[in-house]
Amino acid sequence: MTGQFDRKLVLEDGAVFYGQGFGARQERLAEVVFNTSMVGYQEILSDPSYTGQAVVMTYPLIGNYGICPEDYETDRPSISAMILREYNGEPSNFRSVEALEQALLRWDIVGLTGVDTRALTRHIRDRGTCKGLITDAETPDALCAEKLCAALPTDVVARVSTRSIQHLPAPQRKFHVVAVDCGMKRNILCSLNARGCDVTVVPWTVTAETVALLRPDGVFLSNGPGNPQDVPEVIRLVSALRGRYPIFGICLGHQVIALGCGARTYKLKFGHRGGNHPVKNLATGRVEITSQNHSYAVDGGSLAGTGLTVTHVNLLDGTVEGLKCESDRIFSVQYHPESAPGPQDSAYLFDTFLKMMEDA
Repeated sequence: MTGQFDRKLVLEDGAVFYGQGFGARQERLAEVVFNTSMVGYQEILSDPSYTGQAVVMTYPLIGNYGICPEDYETDRPSISAMILREYNGEPSNFRSVEALEQALLRWDIVGLTGVDTRALTRHIRDRGTCKGLITDAETPDALCAEKLCAALPTDVVARVSTRSIQHLPAPQRKFHVVAVDCGMKRNILCSLNARGCDVTVVPWTVTAETVALLRPDGVFLSNGPGNPQDVPEVIRLVSALRGRYPIFGICLGHQVIALGCGARTYKLKFGHRGGNHPVKNLATGRVEITSQNHSYAVDGGSLAGTGLTVTHVNLLDGTVEGLKCESDRIFSVQYHPESAPGPQDSAYLFDTFLKMMEDA
């Protein structure tokens, strides 16, 4: 044990960061990533795209406004761990029903606080995302190194996708959307319902034949965790549905659209995670501040011959943030236009989807 610290994070490159445990006290192996959002830790906690990851929060104080049941993005959070600089276990918020630690305990999520998150974030930024082991401070280095050799799971989409078809009617129906659930955030469904879309949520393994039987006006491909190449079923679905229905993809959905049309994807050094990423709309010249959470990106150099063109670019690193194929009525964005808890600059994309279905 080192001073007041009872737990530690050991990275696969040998770096060690000490802290105090809270929430679940289990040992946990996960990919370690960082998020630069100043608010929204509950939405991050419950975003299925973080399945199996340990998230470092760069904002130093977390927990101060507690947990509100209405703010969950999924019924069963699947993040592995949250790593904080300072945890506040006495929230001040009239909507709060419990402290963050109680939520971590309920969902078996490991917490680590008191960590030098600035140093840890700089380490990840400079060297790239990597595996990390959260364990007791006294765990021998040799044993940590042995456990870090284990492979991380690749079935993360299967773990968070719905297992059955679900129907979510809109108050006033205009269109019927089939939403392929790869780990979909709840606010995406709310955004579609609020615009008059009856939504039929289907598992990630759905076939084109099943989609046709549901007779949709449009197809939506959701966000989700992991490498898009680990879900060949969804990639084949895009190829089969291309040109048959208007298709809109977000995040992982954006990546599988690119793969289904013949483009390539690659893993970013440390990903994009936060609520302050500037993205330029190439058609309007407008810059949107966006919410993002992904490790992979579309290779812009692989788009030739796919029918896809770039619609949005990231102003921080030039990565592809949006694609479209007008003839096949397909478009997608790498970021989150529903973006609970914000910003809301890109919510118009849902209206673009409705206009596409209306024209069809």
